[in-house]
Amino acid sequence: MKLPSLKIGNLIADIPIIQGGMGVGISRSKLASAVANEGGIGVISGVQIGFNEPDFETNNLAANIRGLQKEIRKARELSPKGIIGVNILTAMNSYKELVLTAVKEKIDLIICGAGLPIDLPELVKNSASKIIPIVSSGKAASVITKMWDKKYQYLPDALIVEGPDAGGHLGFSLDQLNLNPLPNLVDIIKDVLAAIKPFEEKYNKKIPVIAAGGIFDGKDIAKFIKLGASGVQMGTRFVATHECDAHENYKEAYLRASREDIQIVKSPVGMPGRAIRNELIKAVEEASQKVTKCYNCLKPCNPAATPYCISKALIQAVKGDIKNGLIFTGTNAYKLNKIISVKQLMNELVTHAEIALT
Repeated sequence: MKLPSLKIGNLIADIPIIQGGMGVGISRSKLASAVANEGGIGVISGVQIGFNEPDFETNNLAANIRGLQKEIRKARELSPKGIIGVNILTAMNSYKELVLTAVKEKIDLIICGAGLPIDLPELVKNSASKIIPIVSSGKAASVITKMWDKKYQYLPDALIVEGPDAGGHLGFSLDQLNLNPLPNLVDIIKDVLAAIKPFEEKYNKKIPVIAAGGIFDGKDIAKFIKLGASGVQMGTRFVATHECDAHENYKEAYLRASREDIQIVKSPVGMPGRAIRNELIKAVEEASQKVTKCYNCLKPCNPAATPYCISKALIQAVKGDIKNGLIFTGTNAYKLNKIISVKQLMNELVTHAEIALT
């Protein structure tokens, strides 16, 4: 059976795969455009996207706006007909400015996590940009949809539903992540589908649900399509590609990681994250890290109390310092054993998914 296309408003992706936005700088124009050219949806991470700009340290907001403009424009050059999105954390102090920048650049879609983007419909008003919140429960899906309906008479153009096996920041408490068994993405997807049904009926409009978190192969994709999801979001698999924008050391860290190396870590954002254990994480556990420079990037961050600067740690990682950098990853990174092209990965995922759907 052929994989269905993913329809988000008037946008149609031939392959129902969204490449997850990974920051800082892991998914930029090179990776996003490669995925878009293969028929999926490529996503640029907006987190501290100006880290290579000369005035990043002294004029952080302007550097990030400029950096986002450059990456969107470059992705458009590399994939003029593909679907390109950006991922912008709601918890960032520059959230509104970056959303408005993306809208001005006529981005196809904006994905927002790390909090509920209550005012997002207002920020994209009179634009063609689609807006997609990331949620981790049926309750969160219901809350954001109800808020947007009441205040803006606007439904999410899609919802990304992220389970506890995802990489990076997770929408679950430490207590939830210590449960055995963990909250199950299958159950969460079912809850979200039920939660949004009344809104779909009210507006006679489908809200595509995208399954995310720990999805590794074609069988996983087929499982969630059968369940009622319209597509999937995948991050970890795309790190192990030639086109991924991260330093080769970063990719090699994924290939070397064992199952035991992947763990939950503390984050200054105030929510748990998943990363590969290294010297930085050991130092954080021993409380020997100190913040020497603050970028004022996150709303909940208190430099005096935070165990480390997440911006600095993520920038070090993407540049290849895998000892002192923070290497976010999903649960299944230990299964990776080689770097391949985006084309090869997409072909493999589609082939295996279609076999599993028959």
